[in-house]
Amino acid sequence: MSSFSQKKEELDSLPNNFDDYILVNPGDTITIKLNEITLLPKAKFKSREDIRYYLWFRRKVLKAYPYAKLASTRLDSLNARLERIPSKGKKRKYTKRIQKYIEGEFTNQIKKMTRTEGRILIKLIHRQTGKTAFDNIKGLRSGWKAFWYNTTANLFKLSLKDEYHPESINEDYLIEEILQRAFQDGVLNVQKSKLDFDFSKIITKNKANIDVEKYKMMFAKKKKVRIFKRRSGSG
Repeated sequence: MSSFSQKKEELDSLPNNFDDYILVNPGDTITIKLNEITLLPKAKFKSREDIRYYLWFRRKVLKAYPYAKLASTRLDSLNARLERIPSKGKKRKYTKRIQKYIEGEFTNQIKKMTRTEGRILIKLIHRQTGKTAFDNIKGLRSGWKAFWYNTTANLFKLSLKDEYHPESINEDYLIEEILQRAFQDGVLNVQKSKLDFDFSKIITKNKANIDVEKYKMMFAKKKKVRIFKRRSGSG
């Protein structure tokens, strides 16, 4: 295995040192020592093991969010500037220059992302811009479309049409829960979502429960694949 592959695998592994995060209360739930957002309850976990998966996923969200935020800022700036440019020719020239600039900001970093991080990024682009990644790029020049398709859809085999629904999709709920606590802690700079939802109501309805079964199954599947490959290689 190359040093790059080893490093990427280490970054995509579950955290081991998480005792400082855990507070065990009487009863059968475990809560995590994260600062509470006003009026939001503490996150509830079924087991200590679930906290490891939560912290793994949290790391993914914190990595992807700044790029979605940057995309929103750049697109807002682009659209605002285009409204002030009367000439169609100058608009095309300016758009081409800005798109090349954005490509330079995104390309290398996105290619370093894991599939999970790529999926989170696509969802967060919808959160930050109010449009899916697909809708954001379909009106842009062909080269810009190719950039996004090559570095996201083709690279991760993901759909650029994915939407963000924290009120009904568990993964989106986890993303928003992590974002809100990160905003409160000052870990991330707040950029208001352009989607209309009230997360305080969503988390209350969900009783602050954290469901990471999807990721536990994913890691279990990866483990089986690794074991199979080792056995096949030794055979």
